[in-house]
Amino acid sequence: MFHTASPEDILAGKTTDIYFKRTVEILRKKGIARNVKAEFCVKKFPGGLKWGVFSGVEECVELLRPLPVRVDAMREGTVFGVNEPVMIIEGEYSNFALYETPLLGLICQSSGVATRAARCKKAAGDRLVVSFGARRMHPSISPMIERNAYVGGCDGVAVVKSADLIGIEPTGTIPHALVLVLGDVVSAMDAFDEVIDSSVKRIALVDTLEDEKAESLKVAEALGEKLYGVRLDTPPSRRGDLYQIAEETRWELNLRGYHHVKIFVSGGIDEHEIERLNPVVDGYGVGTAISNAPVLDFAMDIVEIEGKLRAKRGKSSGAKSVLRCPSCYKKMVVPRGTTVGRCSCGSDFEDLLQPLVADGDMLCTLPTPAAIREYVLQQMRFYSLAE
Repeated sequence: MFHTASPEDILAGKTTDIYFKRTVEILRKKGIARNVKAEFCVKKFPGGLKWGVFSGVEECVELLRPLPVRVDAMREGTVFGVNEPVMIIEGEYSNFALYETPLLGLICQSSGVATRAARCKKAAGDRLVVSFGARRMHPSISPMIERNAYVGGCDGVAVVKSADLIGIEPTGTIPHALVLVLGDVVSAMDAFDEVIDSSVKRIALVDTLEDEKAESLKVAEALGEKLYGVRLDTPPSRRGDLYQIAEETRWELNLRGYHHVKIFVSGGIDEHEIERLNPVVDGYGVGTAISNAPVLDFAMDIVEIEGKLRAKRGKSSGAKSVLRCPSCYKKMVVPRGTTVGRCSCGSDFEDLLQPLVADGDMLCTLPTPAAIREYVLQQMRFYSLAE
């Protein structure tokens, strides 16, 4: 038995904090029913970041759709800032109180992964970024991790189940194990070339037994034009300066006419290392930095009760709208229903919070992972890694 909750456990409210269960018991035994509006916001981003990518909407729908509530939310993949509500639930409180814990869990972790993936892709630009971090997480959640890595901007994922969920082909090279079992990198890549379908790019792992540039040259001579690229995954204990290793490998390959062979790196890569390595690297496998990304600390707070403004200390009461200009991306948070003029650039503001679910009915069509990813990448034009 794996130490995870089943979908039935989550839907039954068994993954909630006990005080919500006790609260519902108190309210129902007292015959108290209050209609509330509750919103989900981040008050502070980890590591001094200024923006995040909202994700986890599909799974929230699975939890909220059976309930007698109305939900408005930002489109999945929307880039948002502090104190900007990403989702609002309206309904009788005891009908959804049990789900505060799992709802926060769904969006906190998925948005954290999507945010780090977006930052890595922003740093890489046109270079390939593949999610390699499933081995750092519990296997039961690896599809969730890699789906959010993909919608955040990664070009591919490594795990078979994750790729099935997204609707793409998994991406990968060869492991050190194949080189060790077959004796050397040339034997490993010859076997790969013989057995694996020709549609799969031939990318050799070149740091198992010898110097990276030496193994790169050997496999380039063996496969010639069929070799698409080499991957450097040198362990920290033997690494030295990865930039210099990649630079030397590129020099030696070019000197012998192997200009077509691309260089990929993996192992300890994050957005900052990507920026440093870009001049000499064509693509990245990013593992722990994405799969173990800091969660975004969303909180769910009641802001109205029975139509009256009410909120805890430190929280602004009343339902809100997050307005964004579609042209220049200027944003503002205003009381729900407020009419504002046009943006200074001349465009009309759009409310990012749109109807999602009402009493079991879907009020919109959920986008595909590919469409979410494209939406994230479009928004990245307006954001920088310095923010």
